[in-house]
Amino acid sequence: MSSAWNSAKKDNCAVDVVEEESHFTSASAHVLIGEIMVCNHDLQKIKEDINDVEKRLKNIIDVLGRI
Repeated sequence: MSSAWNSAKKDNCAVDVVEEESHFTSASAHVLIGEIMVCNHDLQKIKEDINDVEKRLKNIIDVLGRI
């Protein structure tokens, strides 16, 4: 990997800025695709967690409505 890519790479789904003169290679494309897949998985997990919280809140509201 080029040093420009290494210096531009960020963790945790941050926006990557690659200098204009750097060369975009198949290897760097594979790295980006891998990062996108990880971010997609993280987003899916967050959606599932939000869904679980919404279900619990609905159950709490239903129980409180019966009191």
